[in-house]
Amino acid sequence: MNLRLLRLTPILGAVLSHAALLPAAIIGTNIPAKPLTVERIGSLPPARQPAWRKYLDRSSRQMQTDQAYLASELRQHKFRKAITPPQGNDVRSIPLNRPAEWYGQADGLRIADIILSFQTPAGGWSKNLDMSAHRRAPGEHFAPGNASRHVSQGDFDEPLNENWHYVGTFDNDATITQLRYLAKVIVALKSSAVQPYRKAFLHGLDYIFAAQYPNGGWPQVWPLEGGYHDAITFNDDAMINVLRLLRDVAEGKGDFAFVPAKVCKLADASVRRGIECILAAQIVVEVEKTDGGRAGRALELGRIGPSGRVERRTVWCQQHDSLTLEPASARNYEMPSLASAESAQIAMFLMELPNPDRETAAAIRAAAAWFDKTKIHDVAFGFTAGEGRRLVSAPGNGPLWSRYCEIGSDRPIFGDRDKTIHDTVDEISQERRNGYGWYRDTPQRALERYAAWEKEHPKIRM
Repeated sequence: MNLRLLRLTPILGAVLSHAALLPAAIIGTNIPAKPLTVERIGSLPPARQPAWRKYLDRSSRQMQTDQAYLASELRQHKFRKAITPPQGNDVRSIPLNRPAEWYGQADGLRIADIILSFQTPAGGWSKNLDMSAHRRAPGEHFAPGNASRHVSQGDFDEPLNENWHYVGTFDNDATITQLRYLAKVIVALKSSAVQPYRKAFLHGLDYIFAAQYPNGGWPQVWPLEGGYHDAITFNDDAMINVLRLLRDVAEGKGDFAFVPAKVCKLADASVRRGIECILAAQIVVEVEKTDGGRAGRALELGRIGPSGRVERRTVWCQQHDSLTLEPASARNYEMPSLASAESAQIAMFLMELPNPDRETAAAIRAAAAWFDKTKIHDVAFGFTAGEGRRLVSAPGNGPLWSRYCEIGSDRPIFGDRDKTIHDTVDEISQERRNGYGWYRDTPQRALERYAAWEKEHPKIRM
């Protein structure tokens, strides 16, 4: 595995480039993520370029196919523009906790038919759709607007095409939830009527396989739509949800016993590449002098570099650049950083692996050490009279973790809609303080799981 070293200075140079010139309350300005482009692929070593060019071409052709499908419907039915579909929480409208037989009955099949109707030609689904309302009609869009209410000129969240946004995505549990639901329907039916659902399910898996980057990661949106959506996305557990589904498919049991063996093998290979991507993306920083020490300890931290300094593994960012795996920004207030909640989900996924190798075990232990180091006690993040949400003293409460920590120093950092980065949550706008989860407790569950995992997996001696 090729661990990437991130020293503090380059990160500050990229994200906090004007810190010395700004007021004390502002420590930097967020910068946009880089999309995947032909020009960027051209900067790769020649041997790596063909796979990426093929990927980008596949994405472009699929985007054209998807858009042509809708355009054809509009022409056929003489519509001037697409009908806006019902907006809602698609995940909540797709129940995954009903009795097994329910999925083969009228109510269960009604939702399944709606799911089938909104599957994009590529094989995925959009987000924020009410999947309980009605089947998609000819000329109806595959996605609602999905635009932020706060977008301004130059906003990282401004879509390149306002009429084609999140059309096929893993964000907000989309696509993965639909596939899990269809699997339950397929198991419940056990008749010739199952064929449309089986076909849609397998098409959805093909969508996932096609969307996977050559390095094993997944973008937030596919076909690619540019901006931060092209980044490898751990935010909201997007990539981890994909990997958990593929892992279940690869096992070929329970709801997925119907999946053909060759597809199970493809899923298993896809999971392996995804895990390799996770391990390669783990952020490593240079932290201290060392006289060498034991090699086992060095691997646990990361490695001992050529300078004799320890290069310590930490955790992950919410997004990583598709080509370089460097930490990347997303929305204006989501900066390259160490992300506590998403990293906890990644660590818990890795701890679910039945036979972790040395590299995986080292990644898990390093993440657990970082969670333990950065936890905060005796505070709460809640509403205060007249001032919105604040971090306040709360003896006995915790532990909590800042959602984002600065790479290298581990200090909590916070972003705002104007792209400014702060080291105190009280300094950001009240709208962002009230509307975003700046403190999380997810790492506590990871640490609890780690306590058991460590007993189950004695440390590997080098």
